[in-house]
Amino acid sequence: MKRILVLGMGKVGSLVGVLLSKKFEVTGLDKKKPHYNYHLPFSVIEGDVSSEEFLQKTLPDYDAVVSALPFFLNKPIARLAAALGLHYFDLTEDVSTTNYIRELSKKATTVMAPQCGLAPGLIGIVGANLASEFDKVRDIELRVGALPKYPNGLLAYSFTWSPDGVINEYINDAEAIHNGVRKMVTSLDGLEYINIEGKEFEAFTTSGGLGTMCETFEGKVDTLNYKTIRYPGHCKLMKFLIQELILKEDKPLLTSILENAKPPVKEDVVYVYAIVEGWQDGKLLRSEFYRAYMPLSIEGKVWRAISWTTAASIAAVVEMVAEGSLPQQGFIKQEEIPFEAFLATENGQYFV
Repeated sequence: MKRILVLGMGKVGSLVGVLLSKKFEVTGLDKKKPHYNYHLPFSVIEGDVSSEEFLQKTLPDYDAVVSALPFFLNKPIARLAAALGLHYFDLTEDVSTTNYIRELSKKATTVMAPQCGLAPGLIGIVGANLASEFDKVRDIELRVGALPKYPNGLLAYSFTWSPDGVINEYINDAEAIHNGVRKMVTSLDGLEYINIEGKEFEAFTTSGGLGTMCETFEGKVDTLNYKTIRYPGHCKLMKFLIQELILKEDKPLLTSILENAKPPVKEDVVYVYAIVEGWQDGKLLRSEFYRAYMPLSIEGKVWRAISWTTAASIAAVVEMVAEGSLPQQGFIKQEEIPFEAFLATENGQYFV
């Protein structure tokens, strides 16, 4: 794998290209070339990523495609990648998109690896790694929050990544294992309060964060769930907007309202927190993983925490496929990626 096409030249996609260009021949693709006060170390071409005709002409020139596009654009791209024999990677949190790609992988001759971001993605790798320490696992509880470092207002939030993705997670039902039973649960429910290094937060259920973990751990655990970390009060207000005002029926309006009210901030923080309980040598024990990731300077530019953690996650998985430390064909589950091998990659080392 030498030539990689990165789709979507937003902050995350641009950084994916920057990270991968150290080892691969990278080309970026978007409707318009990005205008940064920063020189990208790879070429960018313009084109309509929603045009199947354009993609059919473009994709055959590459060995792999990495999509940093909104989830709703990924199905036709994945289909073309599979048909043309390209490795495929994306950041989608959308369940139906992932299921579609998984079906494609059954006949694909190459890797189909969706969900390579933070959640799903890194958090599943971390959770599975903690679970591997136990002879028998009881609970797996995974939490991730991408937040403004200095919150203000009642929502105490800013959209540092796709508003469409955030809203999708808040509206769609989530999968979980409760009392040993795999089931669907309602997003924005399961509110809990947590304390991280003396700071108060809340966490609540959102969809997509577990990826394929419920399938992997079904019949093996009593509890498996994923919740999003926010500052206190956020969940109540989002419930008001989505459920009481019924803005779930008008996603474009909801997106417009939130984008206008809570634009991105430069200073953000990403919290990754995983808890696993189980038995080792007959003793009930608890293992935890916690990190707070801040903005980071990479190749002469400071990138938001949400941007670099997401970009480095997918870039590390691409590295592992290229190096042969992951399967070369079929669907890749994030929880099957060895954490130590992930951290040993050039891009995985950002998380150490």
